[in-house]
Amino acid sequence: MISKRAQLLSPSETLKISAKAKQLQREGKSVISLSAGEPDFKTPAHICNAAIEAITDGFHGYTMNTGMPELREAVSAKLKRDNDLDYAPDQIVLSNGAKQSIGFTILATIDPGDEVLIPAPYWVSYPEMVKMALGKPVVVKTTFANNYKVTPEQLDKAITKKTRGLILCSPSNPTGACYTLSELKELGEVLKKYPDVIIYSDEIYEYIVFENEHASILNAAPELADRTVIVNGFSKGFAMTGWRLGYIAGPKPIVDAVAKIQSQETSAPSSISQKAGLAAYTGTMKPVEEMREAFRERRDFMVSELSSMDGVECFRPSGAFYVFPDVHTFLGKKSPDGNTIGTTTELALYLLEQHGVAAVPGDAFGEPDGIRLSYAASLENLKEAMKRLREGLAALI
Repeated sequence: MISKRAQLLSPSETLKISAKAKQLQREGKSVISLSAGEPDFKTPAHICNAAIEAITDGFHGYTMNTGMPELREAVSAKLKRDNDLDYAPDQIVLSNGAKQSIGFTILATIDPGDEVLIPAPYWVSYPEMVKMALGKPVVVKTTFANNYKVTPEQLDKAITKKTRGLILCSPSNPTGACYTLSELKELGEVLKKYPDVIIYSDEIYEYIVFENEHASILNAAPELADRTVIVNGFSKGFAMTGWRLGYIAGPKPIVDAVAKIQSQETSAPSSISQKAGLAAYTGTMKPVEEMREAFRERRDFMVSELSSMDGVECFRPSGAFYVFPDVHTFLGKKSPDGNTIGTTTELALYLLEQHGVAAVPGDAFGEPDGIRLSYAASLENLKEAMKRLREGLAALI
């Protein structure tokens, strides 16, 4: 009774680890979760107040399918102000989170058998979204030495006659790596040679960048605008994960196709969330800056601690709120109870069940030598987590 399409998909490993951690916590065990992909901060007060006002004013009905015009105008203004990109409001579709935005865009542009290049490590949902569209995810393996960023040579070699798309994520989930403007220019030169390749640029962590400015592929190669879709949202930068509000900006034909799919699948996002999003993009950015500085302090602590552990290698990420250390030296070792740790999935389960630290295995992200640790947790919790991690890794023989 289950469709072949559904059988193709795998459940989200990040949600799976988070669920396991919560189960252990319910059983009374002490668990520090570094698996969640959401800020540990509250949504800023002025954004919440805008939502409360919308509720009390009775703004309860459907909005336009593509989102309320005022918010699409604010997104248009934001893209010009922050990114130097020109998009008219009718080139923007608001959706129930950036995740839905990516999924609907892939559905709108990928036919069965089309190949989509996905640099690894990748966010766990990218390959599954391509499979949902009956496309073929093609993983391009990157290296720790290059901070897990795809090189122009790797990209050029991976493109074939069947290649229809490329997913870029900067700042990256799961690694925190950011492409520089010069790196994006080099990738852009490769992409200019292949006019049939669509670029899906996931920029959801744009406001959490610690060094330099956030750069979009279109800042580096504006000539690609007619086949690039910018994906963004409010979840990470404004601590609005539960509000479920994201958007795409792109070429009118693609945007119209996404709007058509959305009209049949979900319609517009919550009217209340849209009012909150309007306050986010038109109000003060001070809470965002304060959050970013807190993440910077935590990042520096995490990198310092991890780099001091025997057998662990960790580069300093430039954005997001993750570190992705290389832990391959622990694979093949045994835990104190005699079980062999053969994969990072087994390593993550060992750390969770025996040492109370929840991490996401690199296996889930297409990089079997690493693990993802989120520092979207208090510094106090991070200190205890690093103590437990150090003890857990040292106990492997």
